[in-house]
Amino acid sequence: MSENQPTPPFKSGFVNIVGNPNVGKSTLMNKLVGEKLSIITNKAQTTRHRIVGIVNTPGMQVVYSDTPGVLKPGYKLQERMRAFSESALGDADILLYVTDVVEQPDKHVDFVEHVAKLTCPVLVLINKIDLSDQQKLETLVTTWHNLLPHAEILPLSALNSFGIQELKRRIEELLPVSPPYYESDQLTDRPVRFFVSEIIREKILRYTKQEIPYSVEVITESYKEKKNAIEISCVLLVERPSQRAILLGKEGRTIKNFSTAARKSLENYLGKHVRLDLFVKVDPDWRNNQRKLNELGYRLD
Repeated sequence: MSENQPTPPFKSGFVNIVGNPNVGKSTLMNKLVGEKLSIITNKAQTTRHRIVGIVNTPGMQVVYSDTPGVLKPGYKLQERMRAFSESALGDADILLYVTDVVEQPDKHVDFVEHVAKLTCPVLVLINKIDLSDQQKLETLVTTWHNLLPHAEILPLSALNSFGIQELKRRIEELLPVSPPYYESDQLTDRPVRFFVSEIIREKILRYTKQEIPYSVEVITESYKEKKNAIEISCVLLVERPSQRAILLGKEGRTIKNFSTAARKSLENYLGKHVRLDLFVKVDPDWRNNQRKLNELGYRLD
């Protein structure tokens, strides 16, 4: 840029990602941020919190926000998760509504009606287009134009990085002029302990079935950095003794398997040898206990 040309004004804003479960929101978030912040599994309701990822460039700061999948709450934890999704509608500078080529467009139509009332730019992202054909995609584009007539519609495949660069460019164009909200070296608003718990929960989701993935919470109780290793101690919270038995497995095999997988992922994430201790504790009905949910970080304020 020559000395006679003015420096473009700094741009900064909140880009919030919403949508139904299993449409690829977390995969998209990680692609946009360039780091793995949100855990990814093939199970619904993997994301429980609203997770921020910050991208900084010399002239811009994009604050991405991944949210839980929109659902009809069946217990208080899901009520909090739904509230996190709805809160993303209220403070977005740009809203990314993620759908895919598989789900029905009228699923949770009440949430879509809220999206339709927003005044900020809305981008409808039709994900997983690698699983569709051109005719079906054109039909979906027409359907979403009718549901959200003021939104822009962009087909993409987050898993295969198709359409990601085009989406980034459009976000940069739409981002408002504003000073940054975070320090230039900050990647997220969450502490390391949060991601330790999430990495462990991801492995539990991958190694267990039935009700366990939805009934377990991981609490990082101790995190100590030593000279040659990081010592981590976590409690795995379940609701019933039968769930505890499933999580442990016969002769402790299940917990050993996902503990080993978690330790390897933690070492890769933290860049240091990890000593990991996991303990399973029964806390009846923790998912419906308001006080407990607040203690575990599912606060609405």
